[in-house]
Amino acid sequence: MAESILDSPQPSTSSPKYPCPVCNKWFIATKINEHADQCLNDSICDEPEEVPIVQANSRPESSSTVTASQTNESKRHYSIFERNSSSGGPSKRARCESTDQPRSLTVEQLENEIISLETEEEEEVECTKRNISSQDMHVKRNEPEQRAKSTATSLHTSDTLDSNVPLAERVRPTEIEDYIGQDQIMGRNTILRKLFDNGTIPSMILWGPPGCGKTTLAHIIANHCKKNAGIMRFVKLSATMVGVAEVKEVVKVAKNDAKFKRRTILFMDEIHRFNKAQQDLFLPHVESGTITLIGATTENPSFSLNSALLSRCRVIVLEKHSVESMMRILERALPQYEAIMIKDNNNVNDLPDLSKLPFVPRLLLNEDAVRWLAETCDGDARIGLNGLQLALRAFKLDGTSDEELGPKIISLEDVREGIKKSHLLYDRNGDQHYDIISALHKSIRASDDNAALYWVTRMIASGEDPRFICRRMVRMASEDIGIADTNALQVATTALTAVQSVGMPEADVIIAHCAVYLARAPKSREVYDAYKRCRESIDQWKGPMPSVPLHLRNAPTKLMQDLNYGFGYNLLHKDQSGLTYLPEELEEVDYFSD
Repeated sequence: MAESILDSPQPSTSSPKYPCPVCNKWFIATKINEHADQCLNDSICDEPEEVPIVQANSRPESSSTVTASQTNESKRHYSIFERNSSSGGPSKRARCESTDQPRSLTVEQLENEIISLETEEEEEVECTKRNISSQDMHVKRNEPEQRAKSTATSLHTSDTLDSNVPLAERVRPTEIEDYIGQDQIMGRNTILRKLFDNGTIPSMILWGPPGCGKTTLAHIIANHCKKNAGIMRFVKLSATMVGVAEVKEVVKVAKNDAKFKRRTILFMDEIHRFNKAQQDLFLPHVESGTITLIGATTENPSFSLNSALLSRCRVIVLEKHSVESMMRILERALPQYEAIMIKDNNNVNDLPDLSKLPFVPRLLLNEDAVRWLAETCDGDARIGLNGLQLALRAFKLDGTSDEELGPKIISLEDVREGIKKSHLLYDRNGDQHYDIISALHKSIRASDDNAALYWVTRMIASGEDPRFICRRMVRMASEDIGIADTNALQVATTALTAVQSVGMPEADVIIAHCAVYLARAPKSREVYDAYKRCRESIDQWKGPMPSVPLHLRNAPTKLMQDLNYGFGYNLLHKDQSGLTYLPEELEEVDYFSD
């Protein structure tokens, strides 16, 4: 049980005594300070449930026991004895110990001391709050600078920490202002940009070649949804990894969110991998507005997607990146390796103003090297960034960049030495497959041997099946050259046989030989045009097809001879035979005249 003041020794009139503010025991003036210090230390290590203290407005003879909460409050008051000078001045304990003569305190003086200490503590708390607030304001004012410094600090370790993350993924923008290229659809005054700025995102199909920015645009939309999580939800799926069950689960959640006015945007990458029966799953939910569908595809939507789905979505056509937009993308990624782009005539002693950069450049990449990377990636930002990553990592890891010697200048020759152009955009089953063979056919038809050689060489370099090229040239020899040079068909069929016999790569010149021959040969589409007119008349014929004239029919049996099959036929020219060789209904038709 806690000890009350009445149970403790009472002061005598001969020698003044004062109560300890912690344990409430009485001590003479010369011992009170020493005991108070010791008592405070003991109370911090071992806190009792209840400790008697002197009431603020009471005298020793009318003191009473207090509760544990009051004890803790008292400890808060007297813990100021433990403060050091860093709290805003010398501590009370230090002031007591620095006095040569012991202090003699009355109860009134002790109360005043407590009040003084409370005031001092409140002032210090307020001062601390002001300091913290001041520091916060300082941080907020310098937040851009601090963020830049933090970015610069992490740059030299970014490659080590994210060595498994491709550069294209690390520099993928999250804001529409940082989106580079595709100005025809995402420019300032375009309809899609205005809809995006207003928070209105329609259902759409993003169609374009690899590396043109389809996934990046979806990433920006996802970041926009994240900022407005209360009203929008973004779900990313890939048709290469999920099936109908996952889509149904997304739709189920979307229906529930719609009750709370929350939209669901579903991004389906490689949507053409879903067959047309699976694509039907999207139809009712897109039409009802349950989900907003954003599909990404490298295939022509006219052939790979349902016409019903296309009617509910807007097709956005993305083009390959131009050289200039690719250079901007590559230049934006250079700080990841503490590198900057310089003009060809710059050197270490003649650099642009670097005072505003958040890092010290260690690598200087010549502009012609960046342009070469932009030109050889075929408009694919992913290929360009991966090539840049390969080049910069090679110089960053080989120790050639020494701070004492200054930054390392990387020339075009340096980049070419480590990177060889090994990729041409060509999908043997996609649009490029048909677009380039169409370009070859039209070049041969126009007798442009130079263009024909370019397109056929590009297909060979891209890995196209050489037999496919030869089979198409056999067709060209008959369709476009025809009877103007009957030898062209023989050359084309011989080329096909030679390719099958010799194989690649030795057959490459055989294919080029055939393409140039066909381009230079005289052209005649007479047979081809006549065939088309004849076929059209047959396809459009109404009623039963005309019968073969009796004199043109074969008569292998006596019954057929008795029915006059083949009667009157002779071997003379049409102008001398007196016979007709077309059905009676078509005697006046001439397919070789327009």
